[in-house]
Formats: sequence, C-alpha cells, structure tokens
Amino acid sequence: MKTALVHIPGGLSWLQDEPTGAAWLSELPRTVEQVAELWDLEVGEPFPDSTVGWVAPVLREAEPLVVKIQWPHPECEHEAAALATWAGDGAIELVAHDPERHALLLERCAPGTHLARAPGAEAMDVMASLLPRLWKHTDGPFKTLEEEADGWRASINRAWDEAGRPCERRLVDAARTLLADLGPTQGEQVLVHQDLHGDNVLAAQRSGWLAIDPKPLTGEREFSCAPIIRSFEFGHSEQQVMGRLDRLSAELGLDHERVQGWAIAQTMAWSFSSAYAAMHFATARWLLNA
Repeated sequence: MKTALVHIPGGLSWLQDEPTGAAWLSELPRTVEQVAELWDLEVGEPFPDSTVGWVAPVLREAEPLVVKIQWPHPECEHEAAALATWAGDGAIELVAHDPERHALLLERCAPGTHLARAPGAEAMDVMASLLPRLWKHTDGPFKTLEEEADGWRASINRAWDEAGRPCERRLVDAARTLLADLGPTQGEQVLVHQDLHGDNVLAAQRSGWLAIDPKPLTGEREFSCAPIIRSFEFGHSEQQVMGRLDRLSAELGLDHERVQGWAIAQTMAWSFSSAYAAMHFATARWLLNA
C-alpha cells in the first residue's frame, strides 16, 4: 500500500462553504489512507475535474482501477447500488464498496476519453445504444422519479427567488406544471441515470462506451433523455437541441411529448445552482416554444 500526499483538487474547494463539506474535506486525507490500506492500493494524483467527490487512479496488484470517495449527499446515496445493478452492462464495473467511508473501487476505463471530447464520435449513436442497456428493472433502494419531481416542484420557486430571478417567470411556471402532470402519470419504471451527459460517458476498450457517475432514480424511460437533450457540449442551438429530442424519441420508441416535458422540467430544476444557467434557460425556452 502506497499513498501520495493527498492533494485536494480545486473543484472541491466550494465544499468549504457547505455545512458538512468543510468537515468532510478535513477528514479526507485520513479517509484516503484508510481506504488505501483496506484495499491495498497504490494511489495516484486525483483527477482535477471532480466536484462532488475525490477520485483518483490506483493500482491494486498492478491492476489499474479508480477509487472514488464521495462527499455524502442525496444524489450519490445509491451510486454503488446502481453500478451493482448494471453489473458492467453499459456502465463501469463496481469492484468494491465501503459504505462507512462512502468509498467505491471502480473499473478504470481505457482509453477513458470523454464522449464530449471524442473527435469523430457520433454522440447520439452512442447514447441511443447506451440508454437501453441502462434501463434495468430493479427492486433496489432507489428514490423514485415521482418523489424527485415532487421535491423539485416544491423548491423551484424558492430557488428562482434566491438566484435573483435570473429568467422569466413563465419558464418556472411551465416546469412546475409539467412536474405536477408528469410525475404521477409515468409508464413502466426502470433504473435511470439522471445525469447522463457527454462528460459522464467514457471510451472503454471492453465495451465501446460506458456510463459513470450515476445519480440513480427509478422512473420512466422518457425521463432519461433529459440530460442528453440539454447537453450543450453536443451543440447549443435550437436546431441541435430539437434534433436530439426528435432523434432519441424516434429511435428509442419513446413518447415525444413526455421526453420534451421532462427535458424542460429537469433542466429548469437543475438550472439555478448551475454555472451554465443561462445556457439551460435557453434550452428550456427552445423546448417550451416548440
């Protein structure tokens, strides 16, 4: 077991201002050492772009893997259970899990190129083939999409106010109406990855492309297209956004109107705390005006 001096990437610095974040950061070096000893790991420098967990390449008996230590928060609560449910089919494999320390030992993708930055990759071909592999039936411990939608609907007015009302009221009202309508009227429930954008899909020799960083829910299939439709790394224009909506709905046999509704609703619910809020508001406008 060998650990380097534990470096805290700049992407985690915002946690100093969170009620539990500062304490978690102060304990992080000790946690890394404990996890390295537990799994007999040689730990490398952490990846610089992680914002809600400490993630680093490791070696275990010369096998290249990745260790992830999560800052405990609701969206990551059942990440290990989701990866175990997928069992490497469409997502990275979970090698080991230490619930006490919120630590995951994961497959390392090679070459590991992010889909958002893969020259020549047909991103919608990748996503259209990946999504059905992730739609597993499960009786796991996951929060339901209806519960999540109720929470978004209850909080979105306050989030808009606290953000200084950065967009027109009609976008907020439309999202609230859609959340009230869509949540209770869903179709068949499957496991869905609610943050499947271009930086959460990696190139992997064993299986083409694999999903990472699930924020799992159980919900209808139509919802899982929402993060892809708003993924500005795949192009940010009205034509490109609507093209993703139309193509995914048609190729996957999904209800176009419900896909559109979920894309508006989740995009707005996630916008007010995002550094890319203005782009998300534009996406919601294009979808709402269609």
